[in-house]
Amino acid sequence: MSRDKVWTDLIAVSALESGDVTPVTLGHRELAVYDTLEGVTVSYARCTHGAANLCDGYFDGRRIECPLHQGLFDARTGQAVAAPARVALRMIEARVQDGMVQVLI
Repeated sequence: MSRDKVWTDLIAVSALESGDVTPVTLGHRELAVYDTLEGVTVSYARCTHGAANLCDGYFDGRRIECPLHQGLFDARTGQAVAAPARVALRMIEARVQDGMVQVLI
């Protein structure tokens, strides 16, 4: 039995930390919502290297730095771009619709 993915409201755009990372919990999922220079993206909030919460890291509008070991990820694509991070973040397809950030789950 297959289950179709659906767009689900996550957070109002007006509730985002402008130009920063906003932590959001959806069910049991801890997510990071990035207000990047190119638009909103969403990933799971845990670093793939040390499991630190990326919402506590430094964000420059494009890259998020892990607060634990300073691994660096591209918040637009999830790619690991600096050691010790080597595994990409798990990104979640997102869009902005009617003033809401929505994710495809």
